[in-house]
Amino acid sequence: MTTSFREAYGMLQRHAETLRTQDEPNIDDLLTIVTESVSAYKVCKQRIDAVEEALKAALDGAGVEVPPSPAAPAPAPAPQTTTPAPARARGRASQTAAPAASFDDMDDDIPF
Repeated sequence: MTTSFREAYGMLQRHAETLRTQDEPNIDDLLTIVTESVSAYKVCKQRIDAVEEALKAALDGAGVEVPPSPAAPAPAPAPQTTTPAPARARGRASQTAAPAASFDDMDDDIPF
């Protein structure tokens, strides 16, 4: 059984490379690769979870707000409504400097 994160992660990398580069699937080795990969994944996951908990505890003790874990579902964004930009008056000279061109200003130049 793999006990360190480095060993487990290395095993996952080797198995992924083996699966990526093989020309024909080797069914005889597939069960071994999957079993070892699942065990290695569990070791990595346990180590990552332990580090996240330790960091959270350390930051909480320092009074730093910890953002939610990436595994936690993010709240759905609020639906955005767009309102058309107000139409600009044509033929009027502006008393101030002209604003930078935007895509709204280019609508009249589209030939279709």
